Amino acid sequence: MAKPEVLSEHACCGGIQRFYQHHSTEIGLPMRFSAYLPPQAAFGKVPALIYLAGLTCTEETFMIKSGAQRIAAELGLALIAPDTSPRGAGIAGETESWDFGVGAGFYLDATEAPWSTRYRMESYLVAELIPLVTHELAIDAQRLGVFGHSMGGHGALTLSLRHPGLFKSVSAFAPVCAPMQCPWGQKAFAGYLGADKTLWSNHDASVLMSTCIEAPYPEGILIDQGLADKFLSEQLHPQLFEKACAKAGQPLTLRRHAAYDHGYYFISTFIADHLAHHARILRGVQ
Repeated sequence: MAKPEVLSEHACCGGIQRFYQHHSTEIGLPMRFSAYLPPQAAFGKVPALIYLAGLTCTEETFMIKSGAQRIAAELGLALIAPDTSPRGAGIAGETESWDFGVGAGFYLDATEAPWSTRYRMESYLVAELIPLVTHELAIDAQRLGVFGHSMGGHGALTLSLRHPGLFKSVSAFAPVCAPMQCPWGQKAFAGYLGADKTLWSNHDASVLMSTCIEAPYPEGILIDQGLADKFLSEQLHPQLFEKACAKAGQPLTLRRHAAYDHGYYFISTFIADHLAHHARILRGVQ
C-alpha cells in the first residue's frame, strides 16, 4: 500500500488538517482526500467520520466551509473527506454537466462504458481509501461513521446499507433519498448504470431500506433538511426514506428546519449535532 503524499498541512484547533494525494488502483488515476486529526490522535487511535460531499464539490469543500474541526477536536473525532469523482479521466462529455461526470460520481461503480473504467467511487471508498487511512493514520477501523450532504447524503445512506458492519453510525444533510425518482438520480443512473432499473434500485436508499427486515442502525439515523431548500420537492424526497424507515423499524430522526436552504450555512448550523450523534454511538463500540 503506497504512502499518500501530503500536499499541505495546517495546525487547526489543536490538531492537524492535511490534504493528500495518492495513486488509486481502483480508479487508475491520482485521487485526493483531506483528513483532520484531532489532538487526541497524537496519543492513540481515534474514531473517524467519512464525509461525502455533494455535486461539484471537492475534498476541500467540507473542511473549508463547515467549521467541523473545532467540534471534532472537542469530541476526539477524525474527519476524512474524499473527492467527489475521478479527475482527468479524459472521458468525452465528463465536464459538460455540473450534475454528471466530473464532481458527480454518485458514490457508485459505473457499469456502462466508458464510465466503468474510471468511475468506481464505491470500490475506491470501501476497498481502497478506508483501508488506506486506517493503515496510515491514527484511526480506529472498528469505529467509523459516515455522513454527507446532498449527493453525498445519498452516498452515506446507500453505502451504509450496502456494506453492513463497515460503518457504526450514519447521518446526512439534505440527502438525495430516492434517486430513482428524481432528475439528478435518473440522469446519473442512466449514464453510469444503463437502462436496467434493477441495477438502479441497488443504489436507492429508500428502496434499500424498504427491503430491510430489521433495523440496520438501531442507535438511529439523523437527517437534517431545510424547508427553504430549492431542491427539496423535486430532488430530495426525505419523506420516502422516512416511510421506508418506518416499515423497517429503523429509528430515524428527520428534522425539518424552516428558512434553511441547501448550502453550507445550513450545514455549519447543525454540524455540531451530527458530530455529537456519531460520537455518542462510536463511544459505545467496543
